[in-house]
Amino acid sequence: MTDGYSEKVMDHFANPRNVGEIKDADGIGKVGNPTCGDVMWIYIKVKDNILEDVKFKTFGCGAAIATSSMITELAKGKTLEEGLKISRGNVAEALDGLPQVKLHCSNLAADGLHAAIKDYLEKTGKKLS
Repeated sequence: MTDGYSEKVMDHFANPRNVGEIKDADGIGKVGNPTCGDVMWIYIKVKDNILEDVKFKTFGCGAAIATSSMITELAKGKTLEEGLKISRGNVAEALDGLPQVKLHCSNLAADGLHAAIKDYLEKTGKKLS
């Protein structure tokens, strides 16, 4: 553990998964926390109601990068409905916890994914059952 961070957090910070943007993304979620200055963009590619690809770009602290990386791992291959059910707690839990002062970062990651899915639904006029 380094400064209260789990090995998983450190791994996702040092070796983030799915970094980048999807040029022809079906949905984009942009969220930020003005208090700490973290900003995340979550990009999704949807095929047959499945989150076929999920990528992110994050400007922020190590925890923000780690939670962005983890949300892409948790969401990829899931249905849109399953993606909307991924909670802040799921992100923190998947990373073996976050220090209390960094929990707002996991909030951003889940909110970013949900915003990207809502953006996709608005653009396509689709409704979830």
